[in-house]
Amino acid sequence: MTQEELIPLILQKDERAFTIMYDMYSKSLFSVISNLLKETEDAEDVLQEVFVKIWKSIDSYAESKGRLYTWMLNIARNTAIDKLRSKGYNNSQKNLSSDNFVHLLDDSNKLSNKIDTIGILEFVKKLKPKCIEIIELLFFQGYTQQEAAEELSIPLGTIKTHNRNCINDLRTYLKV
Repeated sequence: MTQEELIPLILQKDERAFTIMYDMYSKSLFSVISNLLKETEDAEDVLQEVFVKIWKSIDSYAESKGRLYTWMLNIARNTAIDKLRSKGYNNSQKNLSSDNFVHLLDDSNKLSNKIDTIGILEFVKKLKPKCIEIIELLFFQGYTQQEAAEELSIPLGTIKTHNRNCINDLRTYLKV
């Protein structure tokens, strides 16, 4: 079926026309959408949305302004770009589900055991008392260097220097 034969059928909302239109254009529109959206599932969702938009807004198509395919292509491209720019899409690309991490924090009593799962604490205990104190605050208790400096009443620069030296000592023990 040609474009000229298809357009009147789409304008009449003939259900066969939708199937024909989908068969004729879905692969090329999907290709354009897939180039913008890397996830196949997202591209499939947008393709479906595009065909619904085309079907609902076919009255706005004007043959005098260009070919049907070009008009459809613009709708597909713009819909894919809208998806890329949407806040929900951007967040879904950045955030992992918390279900992936729940098992790590299932019991606060077990957390202290999990911090030292690779056995580094034994090597830290071999360091100078000042190093043990600094590494304990920075790595095992999660203090920032600024917070550790305030806690120990030591200038920030001194904390940074001690931390670097302590890590170097630890590397020596670990032979890394």
